[in-house]
Amino acid sequence: MAVFVLLFMVFVQAFVASVAHRKQKTYVPGIVDENLGPESFVFRSHRTFMNSIENVPFMVALIFVAIFMVVPAKPLAIMAWVYVAARLGHMALYYVEATRKNPSKRSYFFMIGWLTQLVLFGWCAVHFVM
Repeated sequence: MAVFVLLFMVFVQAFVASVAHRKQKTYVPGIVDENLGPESFVFRSHRTFMNSIENVPFMVALIFVAIFMVVPAKPLAIMAWVYVAARLGHMALYYVEATRKNPSKRSYFFMIGWLTQLVLFGWCAVHFVM
């Protein structure tokens, strides 16, 4: 179920980015104005979607690797849901927070997701050795 929610979230992000892009007075389909910055919701919605495209497929693949390596279901489900929560937090803050500050609040949610992947790699390594 966590994988479904994660993929649905990316689908929603694509829709939000498309709608935001089309609401501009002038736009070229498929091209985000390079002069836009974090102050623009078009920029933030596009970056949110692209960040998910860069990170979510890797986690989905890692979850399936863990399943095939017989990582126990309960810890795997917990890690998957922690990752979903981290991505939701990252998405929500990206949508509402216009900042160039680094680290920003959303960076902490990104790190939670990254650490979740690291733990899952560890679990897979342990099960590979066993």
